[in-house]
Amino acid sequence: MAMSRRPINPSRRIADLGASPSAASAHSKSRSSSYLYIALIVLGAFLLIGYFRGSGSFRGGIRAVSKVEGDFSCTVEVERAIPILKKAYGDTLRKVLHVGPDTCSVVSALLREEDTEAWGVEPYDIEDADRKCKNFVHRGIVRVADIKFPLPYRAKSFSLVIVSDALDYLSPKYLNRTLPELARVSSDGLVIFTGYPQLHKPKVEEKSKPGRSAKLRSANWWVRYFVQTSLEENEAALKKFEQAAIKASYRPSCQVFHLNAYH
Repeated sequence: MAMSRRPINPSRRIADLGASPSAASAHSKSRSSSYLYIALIVLGAFLLIGYFRGSGSFRGGIRAVSKVEGDFSCTVEVERAIPILKKAYGDTLRKVLHVGPDTCSVVSALLREEDTEAWGVEPYDIEDADRKCKNFVHRGIVRVADIKFPLPYRAKSFSLVIVSDALDYLSPKYLNRTLPELARVSSDGLVIFTGYPQLHKPKVEEKSKPGRSAKLRSANWWVRYFVQTSLEENEAALKKFEQAAIKASYRPSCQVFHLNAYH
């Protein structure tokens, strides 16, 4: 800035005017304080201008960062949605299988619910899992399995199957195998959480897990695909879910599909 390159010397100016030593001292302090105050104001103004130019606006800047970093997780969304799912599915939530990364956290949350049994399938390696998660694996509550192949459960083993952050990484070729398997092990239905293509972008670290980037698809794409694979919308569960969400002021940050299982 110009002020820093040309420092002001108040005492020199006062001496040139022939002021008395005491007056010069007082005047010097006053002028120094004034210039310091002005310099701070100017500096603050430049900082604010630079900030807003870089971000567009305060809220817009936050949105831009979120869009670039792609910080989203539908598995976290499942945990938020558990109270809504309980109201929508009632007794159907008594025996649940969650399929997706970080399934241990979802299983833990479900097990805290009264009269709910929960299991999980982790599609990726869990070498970095905590002790509690490894304990789930040791006890068989959570299994590590490639969901592109048949699931290690009998038909209709669970009343409800919940899937998150897993199908987004599969091509139609593998979805043709995985969706029927998910429906096979469910007796009452499927709940699928997927990312919004216009709002979400996968985290960089998530890309390496399945060996490919997530392909986020629109609701229309998923609906057409479900029809092609003989899955139909569970209208009763959808209506209850929407009603419970409105009452709880809950707005999901992921797409949520309620489907009837194969019969």
